[in-house]
Order: sequence, then structure tokens, then C-alpha cells
Amino acid sequence: MPKNIPDLDIESLLTAYRRGASPVDVVVAVYQRIHAAGDNPVWISLTPEALAMDFARALADDPRARELPLFGIPFAVKDNIDVAGLETTAACQSYAYSPGDSATAVKRLLAAGAICIGKTNLDQFATGLVGSRSPYGAVRNALHSAYVSGGSSSGSAVAVALGQVSFALGTDTAGSGRIPAAFNNIVGLKPSCGRVSTTGVIPACRSLDCVSIFAGSCSDAETVLKIIEGFDDKDPYSRHLPEHASRARQTVVGIPQEEQLQWFGDPEYPALFKAAVECLERQGARIAVIDFSPFLDAGRLLYDGPWVAERYAAIREFFHDHPQDLLPVTRNIIGGAEHYSAADTFQAQYRLAALKSKIAPLWRDIDALCIPTAGTIYSSESEQREPLKLNSNLGLYTNFANLLDLAAIAVPAAKRADGLPFGISLIGPAGSDHWLCRIGADFHASTGLPVGATPSMPGYGKTAVGAAVGPIQLVPARIEIAVVGAHLSGEPLNHQLTERGARLVRAARTAPRYRLFALPDSVPPKPGLLRAPDDAGSAVELEVWEMDEGGFGSFVAAIPPPLCIGTLELEDGSRVKGFLCEAHAIDNARDISSFGGWRANLKAESPC
Repeated sequence: MPKNIPDLDIESLLTAYRRGASPVDVVVAVYQRIHAAGDNPVWISLTPEALAMDFARALADDPRARELPLFGIPFAVKDNIDVAGLETTAACQSYAYSPGDSATAVKRLLAAGAICIGKTNLDQFATGLVGSRSPYGAVRNALHSAYVSGGSSSGSAVAVALGQVSFALGTDTAGSGRIPAAFNNIVGLKPSCGRVSTTGVIPACRSLDCVSIFAGSCSDAETVLKIIEGFDDKDPYSRHLPEHASRARQTVVGIPQEEQLQWFGDPEYPALFKAAVECLERQGARIAVIDFSPFLDAGRLLYDGPWVAERYAAIREFFHDHPQDLLPVTRNIIGGAEHYSAADTFQAQYRLAALKSKIAPLWRDIDALCIPTAGTIYSSESEQREPLKLNSNLGLYTNFANLLDLAAIAVPAAKRADGLPFGISLIGPAGSDHWLCRIGADFHASTGLPVGATPSMPGYGKTAVGAAVGPIQLVPARIEIAVVGAHLSGEPLNHQLTERGARLVRAARTAPRYRLFALPDSVPPKPGLLRAPDDAGSAVELEVWEMDEGGFGSFVAAIPPPLCIGTLELEDGSRVKGFLCEAHAIDNARDISSFGGWRANLKAESPC
């Protein structure tokens, strides 16, 4: 990296920008790293460097852009996710197309100030857990080139592990967001199904697909999740998910019975998993041994059952018109779907429902499940000899998660004597995503491991790496609050948020059910927001910030009348605490709803 450019974790970059660093220099450094990395086929296409520089300059020249939560943060996108201006190939050139719009998740990242560097390599049509099923070349492991990188999101994981980007988007249907993380010593977050929109994502199994996040730390992964999550009415599988509420007691972590664990002859992974569990115990968790067999039974349904037909349905026409353009192993897997009937599908759904019912009571007894992310890692030579069998082995601990509607995060845990990484996965019920990130962060901090193959330490507290951490416990809740006026970024009362440690999460709009008024004699000038009678209102621009419970309490206590805090409905259907005003305050107030927001009103009033 050029002189004075920090590590690429989000915290370090944002700190550097606050001290005067420029996104332009970071973009230059990122492309230098990519070009110096040799012939490892991590990327399928790159954003033209001049275009990325233009975006970086535009950010640098906009004073308000510096308040964006991902200002100048470089990221990568798996090439089965649309980015406007770049071709989408799914690692099959004859399938390629030029999207007219970016995927919803990508658009939210760009709006948050992140800079897209390019599209990454993958197992063709996201079918595989090895990273070698691509006509663009097998992506090599970031730590040991003779070993598989893990798939299907191989390029995204290796781009992070080599320090080429701060984070990357992948997808995860059967483990593609977790296996590559484990094999490249980084964090892989698989959100709950429906939490992140899949609009603009080429389907693998559409009812199970998730957009996943690769990052150097759990903190960075959670930061990205907060930007890209949220309901999307363009995605029929999108849903509102309440945040998982864990019981206020000692955290209980479940692990499988020893005889239910499979290691496929790995000489060191069993001891490394035992050490990871002991670490969780030292941090205050209570360990409970559970029956893991229903999870394993559910996992077998994914490829030994009719769900593989979803992969066929996603590309049926292309599959029949261009069979020669699919890699043989990809064609054989997807083509196997033609043997399943509708009756087979219903029988498998009945079986899955029974397994879900059997597992459901478990979550009353444990807060999270801890398992190996993979039972072993294979050399590329071994994988080529037995591609189907070894790929199946790698999915043992990942295939069940989406079928059972679970959230999961893969976290680095240790390294074997040969330097190859071992990782664990923490798994919880739908909606537990953020809570799992925080448990994972405590565990990750205890390992002292660097990010991927780089010397950089994760952004979990660089001065205390490897230091003992406190007991795993329920992390104090972070409360979101929507602001519409003088507390917006750059406005005169914004300091009341920042001095309490609040962090900008995203820009948004209310549902079209509100009216905004300029309150008379208010110093400094501020608006009042009211829900319109009969919902005959407008959408109003706002910002969503978050702070801890203590900061929220002191902030609310300082709010003078006629303002108050209530619950606002946002344009995406979600609800958040936010500013409202008492009805009497608008008697002599000017209705400014037509401007769409406070800043637009101020601009219209300005003599300039």
C-alpha cells in the first residue's frame, strides 16, 4: 500500500479518512495490490480503474459524503450478483449479460459510500464448495496454493484474505459463504433467509439463497449487514425479521455428541475444535452436548433430495440450449434434477417439516450451536480425483442451515501445524444474525489470528489482540433512532448523537403517511413530523442512527417539547424509533412536506 494508507478494515479506513486520507489513494493502492497478486484468478472483471477513481474523487469532494457509513470502503461482488456497468457471467461466458441495474444489496452499499472494485470468480452457477469449478480458472487458497479455496464464493473470500478489498459479497445456499471463509482464515456471515434481498442475484436454489458477507472481522461483517439488510418488495422471499431475543442468563452453546462429528481423516481438526470449545467455556459460556443427527438428516436432503431441481429450474432453458458450455461436473449435478418428481418434492418437504419440528425445542435450551465449519480441507489434487465425494464431505456442517431457516457465522479459530486454517461456525435461529456476530467477535478476539494471509489484525481492537476477553454475555442492545431535522448529519444538533457514540446506519424515507412542518420560533430551526390523518401524507427523508441503551436514554431525556420519540414506519415496511411532535405544535407551522425532507426545505430557503 502507498505510504500512510492503513489496513483495509472498515474502522481503520474511516479513522484514516477522518484524519485527512483520501479515497483516491486507497483506490490506487487496491489496484496496485490486485495487479501485484500474480495469476491467481480471483477476479472475472474489474471496474475500470479510471471509473473507480472518478467515484472516489466524487466522494472526496462531497463534504457530506464523509458522514456515510461506508465512505470510501472498497468491496468486491461475486459474479452471480448484478453490478450495473459490469457483465454478470456466473462463471459461464455464454450465459453472460449486461444488467441494467445493480442488485438491491449492491445499490445499498454504493449509497452508503462504498466503492465497487469488481466481480469475483466462483464455482460455475454457484454449484460447488471447492472453488475449482470455473472456466476462468481454479481460485487458489490464499494461505497455501496447493489447497482448495472453497466455493462457490471462492474469489470473494480470497480477495478479502489477500487484503485486496475490505469486504466482499458472496452467496450461500449450501455453505458457499462459510466454507471459503474457513479455508482462507476470514469471517463469513450467512444471514437469515430473507433478511437481505436477493433481487439481482442469479438463483441457485431460489427458496434458500442468501447474499453472504466476507470480512476480516465479525464487526465489519455486521456493519455491512446493517447496510444491506431490510425488506425489499421486489423480492418475493424478502421478509421482516424481528431481532432474536436471547434469554438474560449465561449463554448456552450446544455442540454435537463426539461420535456425530466426522473429520475425514484430518490429523489436527478434532483437537482444534476441542480447543475452540474450551475457549468458549473460558469466556463464560456453558456447553451443552446435543443430538446433532436431525441437522445432519436435514443436510442430506439438499443434494440427495429434490432441492437440486431448483438449480435446474433457475437455468432450465440455458441448460438445454447450451449443455456444452457447462463444466461436466456442474452439468451432471444440475442434470440430476430431472429424475425427481413432484411427489418426491412433497415427500421431502414432509420430511423436512418433521425435522424442523424435532429441532425447534432445542432453541429453548441453547442460545447457539457451535460446530466445525468443515471437517477437513483438501488439496486441489485430491479434489480433482474425487470431485463429488470430497465436495459432499465439505458440506456436512453447512448444507442444513438454510433448509432449517437458521443464521450462521463462520469464524477463524486456529491453524494446523502446516499453516492451514481451521474455523468454527456459530449457528442460531432466524433473526439471530447480529447476536451471533457479537458472540463471534468475542471468540475471534481471543485467537490473535491475522486477516486471511495478510499481517493485518482484524478490527476487533488492534491494541488488545490475543488479550483475554470477558465472559460471553448478552451484548447491550443497540437502539436505532430516526432523525429528520436538526440532528441530521452536518446539522447543528448532530453533535448530540455523536457525543453519545451514535453511528449513522443508513439514509431512508418514511412510508408515505407523514407530514413535515417547519416549527415556528424554534432555535435552532427544526421541523416537526406528524402522521397524517387517514394516512394521506408524503414520504419524508431521514437518517437512521444507532446507539447503546444508555446513550439512547440520555438522548431522549434531553428532548424538549413539543418534540417526542415515537415509532415511525419506513418506506420498506420496517419500524424504528424516531422524532415526532405534539399535534398542537403545528397550529401556526408551515407545511413543508412537498420538499420531501428538511434539507431540501433549507436549500429552498437559502438565498444562494
